[in-house]
Amino acid sequence: MNQDPARAPLRVALVQFKPSKGDVRGNIDRIKGFVERSVSDTDVIVFPEASLSGYFLEGGVSEAALTVEQLIEALGDPPEGVPDVCVGFYERWRRRLYNSAAYLEPVEGAWVVRHVHRKMFLPTYGVFDESRFVEPGTDVRAFDTRFGRMGMLICEEAWHSLPATVLAVGGAELILVVSASPARDFTPSEGGRPLNLERWDRLAPAIANEHGVFVVVAQLAGSEGGKLFPGGSIAVDPAGKILARGPLLEEAVTIASLDAVSIDRTRAATPLLSDLEQMLPHLERSLKLAREGRAAGGGPNGGSAHEVSPVFAGRGDAPGDDGAHRDPALMDLDLALVEQTLVEFIREEVRRRRAFEKVVIGVSGGVDSAVSLFLACRALGPENVHGFRLPYRTSSAESLEHAALVLQASGAHVHTLEISGPIDDYVDRYEPEISPLRKGNLMARLRAVILFDQSAKLHALPLGTGNKSERLLGYFTWHADDSPPINPLGDLFKTQVWALARHLGVPDAIVDKPATADLVKGVNDEDELGISYHDADPILHCLVRGFRVEELSRMGFDPADVDVVWRRLNSTHWKRELPTVAVLSSSAIGEFYLRPVDY
Repeated sequence: MNQDPARAPLRVALVQFKPSKGDVRGNIDRIKGFVERSVSDTDVIVFPEASLSGYFLEGGVSEAALTVEQLIEALGDPPEGVPDVCVGFYERWRRRLYNSAAYLEPVEGAWVVRHVHRKMFLPTYGVFDESRFVEPGTDVRAFDTRFGRMGMLICEEAWHSLPATVLAVGGAELILVVSASPARDFTPSEGGRPLNLERWDRLAPAIANEHGVFVVVAQLAGSEGGKLFPGGSIAVDPAGKILARGPLLEEAVTIASLDAVSIDRTRAATPLLSDLEQMLPHLERSLKLAREGRAAGGGPNGGSAHEVSPVFAGRGDAPGDDGAHRDPALMDLDLALVEQTLVEFIREEVRRRRAFEKVVIGVSGGVDSAVSLFLACRALGPENVHGFRLPYRTSSAESLEHAALVLQASGAHVHTLEISGPIDDYVDRYEPEISPLRKGNLMARLRAVILFDQSAKLHALPLGTGNKSERLLGYFTWHADDSPPINPLGDLFKTQVWALARHLGVPDAIVDKPATADLVKGVNDEDELGISYHDADPILHCLVRGFRVEELSRMGFDPADVDVVWRRLNSTHWKRELPTVAVLSSSAIGEFYLRPVDY
């Protein structure tokens, strides 16, 4: 950045962009609009990772990737006075595919490439599978612009210490981070943001303060197949102070003013970069020795490559069985943030699918359908929500009353369709000896058929109501409860749904009653599962996070409860997957031919 104190601060615009999935040309046209509107108040405009196409493309990367030359051609000639542009995109370079960021400068009526950075750290864990579809870059370096020396990083690269250090040592005074960081972990926090954004709030100031540089992070926004990008872009000064912050979950432009004088002030007060540069030769030598030592066997003096290192552990006792290590706040959520996120999820995902505006929901009188109903009304407006009561003649009268109560409270359209006739006709004519379990599944599947037919009639999308506990325990009717194409509750445990219901104002009569599928008269969920949700949910939470069964007993969980949950979890994986297809070709759908649901 320019060091002359008399010069005006650098104005950087962080665009929280919501790309249309896979629509590269349409997204470029929208980006051009952002650039042209920023002529008067911006020097550099920064768009997030994968802005041209959306992030989760899987096999669609090869269709969306552009060369830099194609990107420049699509952008067209820059109007006079436009800012420099930093944009993340999938790139085709030397006949290979990369997750890249390009820095472009308008020069005499044309875009000139100042630098292209290709992402080195490709996350392949959790929801991420980058290394299957793009190749890693092999270079990170600072570069010169008309506004000073800068560097670019892409998302996970900022989570590692060395890439930012290389840029700072290379003279970068502003590090541009383009990111697509899906929202995850909604436990209560001081900042009221998903915990991955809380991590960015620590990372960016740490990078800035350690090296005496400015750091800006432009985050993607919007929902991609249920993975929500929360926005929350930030700009940080060299002292680690957050100068500007983008809103949550919205497409927005956030302007940050960067005054280069603060670099001098910070580096004089805390000369960490200078200290690093002095020690760099010794650190490079130590790094070389560390790598050689590990290759030789990892011991302090080398050692045999066949030696087995001891497990990292002390001599203390294992945690006891008194429950002291069981966190009572294990399942707590920031309910206001969850509400905001799920409302955005419904709004985005409904409208992405053939531009639907309405939904249909089966309303049972239970808490799950009530919560989905309330969320849908807040996302789309009650005039766009159709709630269906679908009773059988043995259905609980209380369930019908509670369904009516929640429909009235929500303001949604009310429909009641009796299913006794078609069920009884089938049973009487063909299956008079049907078991209660089969008959209950028959009711559930007929309700799904009716909802899908009504959705076609109303041009509305079916909205799901199943929770995470039911899904993990396999406690649902396959191709019935799980059939709607979108589900806001599928990653919330039952106990969390109850908490969210109270937060949303669902009537107490619905929240307080025992959970029941109301398929077999007089039978509730706990009777069939052999365990309550209050006991099962913390166990499920730990198991899906990688805790072993024996650890849970030491944490204070009842071994019998753990066994019940563990057996149900392990025996029902098939219910959580699409039908198993015999793979006979190298283009099998879902194995080789991979496209995201919203592509």
